[in-house]
Amino acid sequence: MNGLGRLVFPNLPERLSRADLPWKPLRPGVDIFRLYGGAEGDDGPSAALLLYAPGATVPEHTHPGHEHIYILSGSQSDDNGTYGAGSLVVNRPGTRHAVRSAHGCVVLIIWERPVVFAGA
Repeated sequence: MNGLGRLVFPNLPERLSRADLPWKPLRPGVDIFRLYGGAEGDDGPSAALLLYAPGATVPEHTHPGHEHIYILSGSQSDDNGTYGAGSLVVNRPGTRHAVRSAHGCVVLIIWERPVVFAGA
């Protein structure tokens, strides 16, 4: 990382191991490395890397703002399909889905606003 209000991750695909970045648990089987935003009570934009273990899931949730998901490695699935490395998925405001990764994956995710989990 570089200072001056910038984050720079040279050779990011080569650095996606658990040992090289300070991953933190997010949900069972899903770890997060926050790039910006996402503090408790923050309703603004945020971005993170998510590391899914094989078989990990994220329960159904709604998007109050746009969500951009770029699959860096592995694959991720939702009710609409399976997306492999290099895929970009944009979920528009008001859309809803659950996410799973049969074999594990790493994604770059950018939220315009925090998601709302079903039943929350």
